[in-house]
Amino acid sequence: MCGIFALLNASGDDATLRRLVVELASRIRHRGPDWSSVWTDGSKNFLAHERLAIMDPNESGDQPMHNADGTISWVVNGEIYNFAQLRDEHGLDCKTTSDSEVVGLLYEKYGSSFVKLLDGMFVFTIVDSRGDEPVYMAGRDHMGISPLYIGHGEDGSTWVASEMKCFQHVTQIKSYELFPPGHFCLWQAGERPDFIRWYEPRWVTDESYVPTAAVDFAQVRETVIEAVLKRLMADVPFGVLLSGGLDSSLVTAIAAKHRDRATNSLDWSEKLHTFSIGIKGAPDLENAKKVADFLGTTHHEFHFTPEEAIDAVPKVVYHLESWHQVRAAVPMFLLARKIKALGVKMVLSGEGADEALGGYLYFHEAPSAEEFHRESVRKTTRLHQWDVLRANKATMANGLEARVPFLDKKSPGPPDEHRPRGEGVRHVAQARRRPPEDGEVRSEEGLRHPGGPLPARGRAVEAERAVLGRRGLRLGRRPEELRRGRHQRRGVRAQVREVPGGDPADQGVLLSEEHVREALPW
Repeated sequence: MCGIFALLNASGDDATLRRLVVELASRIRHRGPDWSSVWTDGSKNFLAHERLAIMDPNESGDQPMHNADGTISWVVNGEIYNFAQLRDEHGLDCKTTSDSEVVGLLYEKYGSSFVKLLDGMFVFTIVDSRGDEPVYMAGRDHMGISPLYIGHGEDGSTWVASEMKCFQHVTQIKSYELFPPGHFCLWQAGERPDFIRWYEPRWVTDESYVPTAAVDFAQVRETVIEAVLKRLMADVPFGVLLSGGLDSSLVTAIAAKHRDRATNSLDWSEKLHTFSIGIKGAPDLENAKKVADFLGTTHHEFHFTPEEAIDAVPKVVYHLESWHQVRAAVPMFLLARKIKALGVKMVLSGEGADEALGGYLYFHEAPSAEEFHRESVRKTTRLHQWDVLRANKATMANGLEARVPFLDKKSPGPPDEHRPRGEGVRHVAQARRRPPEDGEVRSEEGLRHPGGPLPARGRAVEAERAVLGRRGLRLGRRPEELRRGRHQRRGVRAQVREVPGGDPADQGVLLSEEHVREALPW
């Protein structure tokens, strides 16, 4: 995971533009503290890369990358888990062991359709100079695990960045927006990029579709195991975030038991390393230790005080570029800093399981299998603005990469074969309603609702919690209340760019640390 920035079809003096690109890219250097590079074709097109070296950490893995004759250049943020398979099956002449190299070489061979071959978390930007006019391509992974935003200049230029802060106070940019998951753009100079969906399973594209096939538990088991193992691909030390909850404990158990089956994985420690954080005496820490002891991991337990958590809030909101998920993001942000100090660069995490598999408490109230499925799809397809955004930006704020096995391209979530039917929709949530028995792992959220559609008794509380401020848009119900101005946070000056479609779930907010500090009550 790294940070990318691109300025395409710009106008102005080359030296001035380069200085601007360097300055804007440096705003996401926390995502890539290992090296910084800027490339230009001499025709007002710039690619910048802030590198966190995970695969091929040598200079050969630096970006931007280029094809053999230098006519195609590209930058990538993320991990392509099937890069070795793609390299071998498609006869790619790779010069490095970096997974990012296959992106440009596949584009050279197949054009924009190559994106469907990729299995991983990724965003990329490509400059193709083979014709009379350059062709540009940008794309994002199937679930939006890696963040990406796109801006549009007054002069017809296009701006692409891993985080919105790269666009802040840039007068040349007239608008910017979220780059939607599972889409790509292909355009030429002078054209406005259009989003084209490449990830189009029926459960995403057909709102009326409800699968009917019975669940195959053996297939679910193997799918989850393979999803964990492929994410152990790394040339650097790695570990697992362990909260003591069900999802992270399952990921830890698989990684500990089947680690010898992983390929392209650094054998850096005899035991798997696990990491937890909390206030001293917290039940989560006790549960995490029980799981770690049972699985025989090398466990690292860290602590913070309430005051330290409050102190971190402005920085956390600045990195998230959102008010949402702050409660979960603060400990994750603090833990990432502790982990990075140990020399670990990559961790696995359990995000996505509750959405894809209906694990939240309120799912037991689903009136039917059809409603269970629709709610699972709704929450899963919005994760790029919720838990996934938090997991990525809270960790990458400290140069730590988080990988999420439950959101694998072959995930056992909403797709066809894995929806329970009839009364079976209640089994997951009912199991999580009762108090945990001694030694039993708990739900990641316990009895706390994560957001989204609450029972009626909880909506008023949620409406007060999830407020961005004047012109802000919150996630959840009753957006009309914000339009009437009933919920505002005095002093918050938010710069909002709305995504086409107007869904409050797909809005971005860019706040400086100064804006955040002004809004806080302490």
